Amino acid sequence: MTSLEKVGKTDKTGTKVTFFPDAEIFEQLDFSFETLSARLRELAFLNRGLHIQIVDQRAEEEREQEFVYEGGIVEFVESLNQNKTVLHRPVSFRVERDNILVDLALQFNDKYAETIFSYANNINTKEGGTHLSGFRAALTRTINAYANERGKLKDISGLQSEDVREGLVAVVSVQVPDPQFEGQTKTKLGNSEVRGIVQSVVNEYLGAYFEENPTTTNRIIAKALDAARARDAARKARQLARRKGALDGASLPGKLADCQERAPEKAELFLVEGDSAGGSAKQGRDRRYQAVLPLRGKVLNVEKARLDKMLSNEEIRTIITALGTGIGEEEFSLEKLRYHKVILMADADVDGSHIRTLLLTFFFRQMRRLLEEGHLFIAQPPLYRVKAGRRQMYLPDEKQMTEFLVERAAEKRKVQVKGSKKTISGKALEKRLERLHRYGFFMNKLRRRDYWQELLEVLCELGLRYKKQFEDTEELVKIGRRLEKDGYGVETRFDEEHALHELLVSTGDNGAIATIVRVNHELVDSPEYRALFTLYQELPEFHKPPFKVLSNGATEATLGTKEELLTHLMGAAKKGITLQRYKGLGEMNPEQLWETTMDPEQRRLVQVTIEDMAAADQIFTTLMGDKVEPRREFIETHAHEVENLDI
Repeated sequence: MTSLEKVGKTDKTGTKVTFFPDAEIFEQLDFSFETLSARLRELAFLNRGLHIQIVDQRAEEEREQEFVYEGGIVEFVESLNQNKTVLHRPVSFRVERDNILVDLALQFNDKYAETIFSYANNINTKEGGTHLSGFRAALTRTINAYANERGKLKDISGLQSEDVREGLVAVVSVQVPDPQFEGQTKTKLGNSEVRGIVQSVVNEYLGAYFEENPTTTNRIIAKALDAARARDAARKARQLARRKGALDGASLPGKLADCQERAPEKAELFLVEGDSAGGSAKQGRDRRYQAVLPLRGKVLNVEKARLDKMLSNEEIRTIITALGTGIGEEEFSLEKLRYHKVILMADADVDGSHIRTLLLTFFFRQMRRLLEEGHLFIAQPPLYRVKAGRRQMYLPDEKQMTEFLVERAAEKRKVQVKGSKKTISGKALEKRLERLHRYGFFMNKLRRRDYWQELLEVLCELGLRYKKQFEDTEELVKIGRRLEKDGYGVETRFDEEHALHELLVSTGDNGAIATIVRVNHELVDSPEYRALFTLYQELPEFHKPPFKVLSNGATEATLGTKEELLTHLMGAAKKGITLQRYKGLGEMNPEQLWETTMDPEQRRLVQVTIEDMAAADQIFTTLMGDKVEPRREFIETHAHEVENLDI
């Protein structure tokens, strides 16, 4: 607005950049705190000692995270190997040669997947480039040279690149003065001189490390030799399977109902859970461009299996054959993919979720290119069928089912609250009923954790919401007095572990043993309480019963609580309709399956993408790996976030 002005002296230095997105240019203005945090965390790893802070000021209670890693990419590798059994401490070196900085860290674990992240000038080169190819070539050469000199390769001709990278977790980062990137996305480094520099640095420094650490090196070589033997076993298994026609693209699986279309970009393949649903899908599909492959039972968990074991699993082998891409680094070719839409179709219950997770693990670990190129989808079959007279409709989930019932309940009714002559009707009543339904949902979740509804409503009324409120004893004493007035026993206690105060609230009934609950920062930080608090503030009229329901000018009912009000209205909405809840795909006939789940004009599909490779790798390790304790911790941490668990 003006030229630079001198305003005085200061001891502070630095530059502040403020950016506001232009709504005419950017379609999406809602920034993701999680996405930005992941990128900033990555930058902190790549620039050791750099301190980055992100603060989200959009919500009433700020969220913030800080990232600083003195160990740099070594800590990055250690985080990637979290929950995995490692073979050694991380190997790292940082070398500048010919004005190009090479920063590298690697560590092997006992798993079978390879995880390598490559960067050029802090840019994530997802497609690799000359720095990555130089690292891979040098790694293979150095391990082969060491093993050959010590006579460890007697029974095999040599270790291949895929053998030495089994179980490898590595980060390769280079700083190049004049980077040249290939393609529009700038995700592949093209500087030819970088390959030779990275290769010579890795040969020299990794070779020296191997000489100085023979015990570690022997573990790495032993794992690579096991991988080579497994690769050879997988090759023989493929050959045997081809002789039997099980992996031959010209001889497709017998249970595959193929489509007539031969152009892959127009063809779809449905991987369907169970023979029953598979039969309905085969009858209901459009055979011109839709193929169906029924899967029996649960496929192999590939997180715990090498390629040779995978190829002995009939369901996995059938999927590989149907797709036509081949499997393994030697053979996999995305250009041979026979269907450009691969759609997972399973039941909306726990078993269906498990089968989807097993299939996603297979594709993520063995056919990641399908996800990266956008070929993998998840079908969204409906949960409900509603019939009112001759009219029939399908509703995909609980949310839309609630919206449908709420709309019917408010169609011809009005609600009058105590002390008011005004009534609530139409869209205003619909909104309040939806909130009331969600309010009841979160209230029930907290009641299952032994909190009483009356207590929770008093806490919401008094404005108890933030963790920082437990730093102030005066505010807690005020809340405690109100609770004592309502007949509760209250004790204020200091939680030394978290350096915060808390309330121990108790109640007894006719001399019975008192039940005690803790009102502390963990309660107000829980997603259930946060949602309940917000909804409580949005429903001021519904905290003052009784409620009168009016229909066509006459009183239909008078209700004493908001729970009774919601039950009455939702019950009234269900009168005159037939409601069917589908527990599985097999309950649908072919016509229903087509019009709800397979018809491109009506269906809903979720495309599977990878936004954060490191986070995805960690979640598959946690959920599908050998270690039980991380999985237990994950379940305990996220159990309260589950809204609809169909067991």
